[in-house]
Amino acid sequence: MEITLQPLSVEDAEDLVAAEDEETIRWFSGGRSTVEGTRRYVQLLEQRAAAGSTKRAFTIKVDGRCVGSIDHDADPQDGIGPGDVNIAYAIAPWMRGQGITAHAVGLLCAQLSEQAEGERAVIRCEAENVASGRVAEKAGFTRTREVPSTNELGEPVDMQVHVREL
Repeated sequence: MEITLQPLSVEDAEDLVAAEDEETIRWFSGGRSTVEGTRRYVQLLEQRAAAGSTKRAFTIKVDGRCVGSIDHDADPQDGIGPGDVNIAYAIAPWMRGQGITAHAVGLLCAQLSEQAEGERAVIRCEAENVASGRVAEKAGFTRTREVPSTNELGEPVDMQVHVREL
């Protein structure tokens, strides 16, 4: 099984929407995605990157097929400090539990290190999101603390902060 990361493109929109389930909505997106909305989001990310945003998004591909997404962002957020780069990810339900996401996180960390994008990679996940915490552990991150934050819907939540040196 070959796991690769490629820059997110509008051509990935259909696969990303097909890979979305209730867990993806709950922990990652906050709402049901559409193909057209996902295409607009990719275009918005491209515009923001051109304007200097630090957020970059990639597709997670297994044997050439898009099965999820992963992004990084160095903009300040709850639990993210100077030199930190936040990583977020989502994977299709039929690909979970196989180590794919942890491998993708490792690939992204290697890329960030190679490009000197930051000092530490950070994964923030809701305390109740046990699966995301396991991904962080498998990818070599250490849980350091919990911080109050809000989820994608603006609701208050406690976020676990997992850190790995780059």
